[in-house]
Amino acid sequence: MRNFTLLAATVSVIGLTSPPAFSATSGTVAFLMPDQASTRYEQHDFPGFKSAMAKLCPGCHVVYQNANADASLQQQQFNSVIAQGAKVVVLDPVDSAAAASLVQIAHGQGVKVIAYDRPIPKMPADFYVSFDNKGIGRMIAQSLVADLKAHDASTSKGGVLEVNGSPTDAAAGLIRDGIHEGLASSGYKTLAEYDTPDWAPPKAQEWASGQVTRFGDKIVGVVAANDGTAGGVIAAFKAAGVNPVPPVTGNDATIAGLQLIIAGDQYNTISKPSETVAAAAAKVAVALLDGQKPAASTTLFDTPTELFTPALVTAKNIKSVIFDTHLQTPAQVCTGDYAAPCHALGI
Repeated sequence: MRNFTLLAATVSVIGLTSPPAFSATSGTVAFLMPDQASTRYEQHDFPGFKSAMAKLCPGCHVVYQNANADASLQQQQFNSVIAQGAKVVVLDPVDSAAAASLVQIAHGQGVKVIAYDRPIPKMPADFYVSFDNKGIGRMIAQSLVADLKAHDASTSKGGVLEVNGSPTDAAAGLIRDGIHEGLASSGYKTLAEYDTPDWAPPKAQEWASGQVTRFGDKIVGVVAANDGTAGGVIAAFKAAGVNPVPPVTGNDATIAGLQLIIAGDQYNTISKPSETVAAAAAKVAVALLDGQKPAASTTLFDTPTELFTPALVTAKNIKSVIFDTHLQTPAQVCTGDYAAPCHALGI
């Protein structure tokens, strides 16, 4: 399997059209995130964006809002930041379809929109920055399949569950499409598939509980689209007394996800440092404020796009990808019951 590293992401960030080390431009830039179910927005995305903006545009004012998975609230926040004078809005939409009207409103008032992490398929934004979501789905599925075959998991008697992200999130749709590609020629049938409303772990757990009752030991693995849903799935297996838990994938390299990998309960995750995309979004925002046209490496949904390549993480490379690069520290992850398994992995 191809070895994905963070180097590609770093190169791609440098490849964006770079404004000066700092810009004399001033103005208000809004950073609107979709939910608090994932801790990444508060802990990584916004701090990364704010830090990059402070370096690139000291005279700029950054406004941050989180919609807590409420599309109506996000619309109110969007209208509010425009009323506050925002000239660029970085938008990670709660509902990718509904966000089309927000782009239309912004463009009607001369405001630029950067689609962040999740695309806006029905209305071209001014730019889109994200990790390669379809590639992520393909990577976690192919990794799971390789592990199942390495352990001689039966393709004739068993199959996998697929736990996707929110049905209103276009990025979740891309991850789902990648998962389908990764499983297509694997020989493993998909026993059941679920789109998790709002990416909510309790909803993933509830659904998985029903599937454990329905399929039992026919479940040889689970492709879960992120660490939150993976955690819900693992909890469902444990509550049902399944031991060992079949291999479960994840995505986002959250502390909880990393701990589950270290403990042997989760098979893989995806490291995609949010600061990478946040810094890219800040560069694009400043370029747009300066009246420049940021360079894009591709086009997606009729929108100039920059995609970054993430890193696949398993217990075998978690030390080198996560800890040796200081994305996380042992003090943050190897707490309590995780101290001994961390030590066993050389962390």
